Amino acid sequence: MRQIVLDTETTGIDPKEGHRVIEIGCVEVINRRLTGNHFHVYINPKREIEQEAIEVHGITNEFLADKPVFADIADEFIEFIRGGQLVIHNAPFDVGFMDHEFAMHGPTAGVKTKDICGVLDTLVLAREFHPGQKNNLDALCKRYGIDNSHRELHGALLDAEILADVYLMMTGGQTDLNLSGNNQSAGSGPEVIRRIARNGNKLKVIQASADELAQHEARLDLVDNPIWRQ
Repeated sequence: MRQIVLDTETTGIDPKEGHRVIEIGCVEVINRRLTGNHFHVYINPKREIEQEAIEVHGITNEFLADKPVFADIADEFIEFIRGGQLVIHNAPFDVGFMDHEFAMHGPTAGVKTKDICGVLDTLVLAREFHPGQKNNLDALCKRYGIDNSHRELHGALLDAEILADVYLMMTGGQTDLNLSGNNQSAGSGPEVIRRIARNGNKLKVIQASADELAQHEARLDLVDNPIWRQ
């Protein structure tokens, strides 16, 4: 199965008010493996970005001044998502904006996202798994032990990468996690995750002290044939 974990950033919250997409980030997952293939682009919306939106994602009008317009990237984007299943957190928001962009682009006028690919809403999934709890991306990262400390602002590609981790953990976990950034798959089987190379800091490894190891062994002595010693 080919899935595309997607996120967008926009000029505001409602396309009906003329707001536009300014960033698209996608990462590809095939048979529950991150392939390392991704799509990422900034887009000139040809309109001002609301200050409230800038405070969320940090993308300014000046930064987007020399970026391509949607029409310039539309064909490449459609080909990337065509025939797959989009995995989106709060899908109606992103799909609504994508449909709006398609409607404004002559060759795709009348085309809907659902005509190009399927859509899976991870927010709906999270609410089914964790009713009555917070299910935004930050809350899910905390619940599943996913480090998102580097997420100071929203960003489409970064959020898509984080959502891929959350989705895979939420729907079955993982048996191996390759953080080396190379192109080799780590382990085998349908629940293996391969990570995209990032330029973040290396993980700090804290070793147990001799006293902690001794306490651990003493605790195991109280257990009849513990599996940790087999």
